[in-house]
Amino acid sequence: MVDNFEKIIPLLKFDSEDDFYHLQILMRKKENPHLGSNSYVVKTYYIRSIEYLLNKKDEIINLCEFNNARACINLNRRSFEKIAFHTLKKVTDQIMNKDFKSVRKAYESVCGGFSNEPEKKWVIDIDYKNYAYLNQIEMTQKFNQTIQKIEKLIEITGKDTNIVKIPTKNGEHWICNPFNTEEFKTQFGGIDIHKDNPTILYIS
Repeated sequence: MVDNFEKIIPLLKFDSEDDFYHLQILMRKKENPHLGSNSYVVKTYYIRSIEYLLNKKDEIINLCEFNNARACINLNRRSFEKIAFHTLKKVTDQIMNKDFKSVRKAYESVCGGFSNEPEKKWVIDIDYKNYAYLNQIEMTQKFNQTIQKIEKLIEITGKDTNIVKIPTKNGEHWICNPFNTEEFKTQFGGIDIHKDNPTILYIS
């Protein structure tokens, strides 16, 4: 079980009633082999305030536990207004292309693709499995060396050196502001940087 509510709540910022964060409870085929697809959305939340999230906390945890699922939240804010306009355009395009079956999924699709975040948050996916070929002591040493190198690189090339480390089931998600990725890709080609992806709020 991974519970990141206390780590993530301080990262949420609401400047107006137009702001929201996109949260989904997902079942993955990896943990649920019976699924017909790679993932299934159990429920979606549009987080409008910290109070709203706290009010839904028990419900979110219970749904994750019952469905063997995970709660994922994108830390780049969305705008209800801009999402509405993007949805209108997407639905129009789908209708023009006679893709009528996809219309019902338009809003969720747009929520996943359009942020309204002036202070972008990236996710660096640090995964222990990258060191699975080493024994426990070597793995720990190698992992710590990599951590130190990445921290130093971000400090040198980024405008904001604040890094928040969010535990995952197999490692960590590092939440940070944008930085120069050229040297990062050279040194750490096996580590993914996600520029508008969700992180883990809770895993059963």
